[in-house]
Amino acid sequence: METAAETSRSTPASPWVDISVPLRDGMVHWPDNPEVRITRSQDLDKGDDANVSDLSFGAHSGTHVDAPVHFVKGAEGVDALSFDRLMGVARVLEIRDARAIQVEELKAHAIQPGERLLFKTANSARRWPSQPFQPDFVYLSLGGARYLAELGVRTVGIDYLSIGSPDEGVPTHRALLDAGICIIEGLDLSQVHEGTYELVCLPLRIAGGDGAPARAILRAR
Repeated sequence: METAAETSRSTPASPWVDISVPLRDGMVHWPDNPEVRITRSQDLDKGDDANVSDLSFGAHSGTHVDAPVHFVKGAEGVDALSFDRLMGVARVLEIRDARAIQVEELKAHAIQPGERLLFKTANSARRWPSQPFQPDFVYLSLGGARYLAELGVRTVGIDYLSIGSPDEGVPTHRALLDAGICIIEGLDLSQVHEGTYELVCLPLRIAGGDGAPARAILRAR
């Protein structure tokens, strides 16, 4: 079976790298979220006129975007997010800390207001899309989230299902979302090096959605 890392490689004809993970039946999901179920409701091999798939999964499955309403009552849904948060110049930052993204390491990257930042952590080497849920994933610390909010960054992305830890996930998300920072989760950055890229990330247009699966791609600048 082809791995997420293999499918993320750019082809010789394209400079773009796919950094979204394939949605697969039974794949890893956040423990209290719906399971990912992808089955055939119609099948050519069974004599049907066409192949038709039945999709059942949570809005925060695989590579996805969090909308403010995910944690902020009455806030905007994923369909109202501005395109400039999800398209444009982005920096991939390689994080050395194997536990959490801390303020001290963030300061070393001279982050500027309005930046789009994608964090490549030790998660990327763990082939997490094909593994069971890993509670010890590398996350953005609450202090780090507050620091990025103070700086006024535009977008953050990470290579696991949540930007925040299992213990501080809610305050971490709120620190970012309350500051108007867009969150992309579940990225596959295994084939990407630290540097500056062109990002395109388009979530499904779900009316008022608290989040949505997305296709995300990068092109080196």
